[in-house]
Amino acid sequence: MYLEIITPDKKVFEGEVKLIQLPGSKGTFEILKNHAPIISTLGKGIIRIQEENNTEHMFEVSGGVIENKANKIIVLVESV
Repeated sequence: MYLEIITPDKKVFEGEVKLIQLPGSKGTFEILKNHAPIISTLGKGIIRIQEENNTEHMFEVSGGVIENKANKIIVLVESV
């Protein structure tokens, strides 16, 4: 899956991932390859990413929006 995490100031992350865990406004959820299309709001919390080579990244966010369609994920966040 291809992931972009973007703030109003800069692109925070860009690349291929095999898992992303997100702080949804109604609870934490994960997206794996071939997930159904989704648009959701995010609350305050941690975004956890696992790259294809098993490297993990964590970003603390204060809210935002995610869109997943055809294994392309775009996360728009207020701040990281």
